[in-house]
Amino acid sequence: MVTTWINLFLSFGKIGLFGFGGGLAMLPIIFQTARVFGIDEPGEFGNLVAISQVTPGPLAINAATYVGYYTDGLPGALAATIGVAIPSFVMVMVVSYFVEKFKNSKIVAGTLAGVRPVTVGLVGAAGYFMLSAMASDRNLISVGILFGTLLLSGKWKINPFLLIGIAGVMGAFLIR
Repeated sequence: MVTTWINLFLSFGKIGLFGFGGGLAMLPIIFQTARVFGIDEPGEFGNLVAISQVTPGPLAINAATYVGYYTDGLPGALAATIGVAIPSFVMVMVVSYFVEKFKNSKIVAGTLAGVRPVTVGLVGAAGYFMLSAMASDRNLISVGILFGTLLLSGKWKINPFLLIGIAGVMGAFLIR
């Protein structure tokens, strides 16, 4: 039992320490970690991401809580959530001090410029994981919701909360 909590804490601590670019960019790392703890089906991982996206808070913390709870209930959720949060909290405090101190440094600017393309690539990989989970369902309504969301959000800038609500209602009544 305690070893499970330690494993959850350390596994998600690595994500908190080395995951850059926000929750979507960290999805490939979260997927690899979730597989270790028994979430290895694309559909189940899709559920993890969907729940993590629609609940308040950062995706990585929500995903850690989900995996921890899936693995060992409330104690597992606490271990994974604390594990992913502590490194980020400490790093933000340290980095904010140094970024302010060295804000005119070409090395700092170059480092941030080098990290941006990796972040975009990781977000693209997250999209691939989500699309593969959706493709395994072979549900035309899901594809319609996907393209509708792209159009409504991208072209007409419809509020994401409204889109999530509409998609949830559509899914509840049309996808079974």
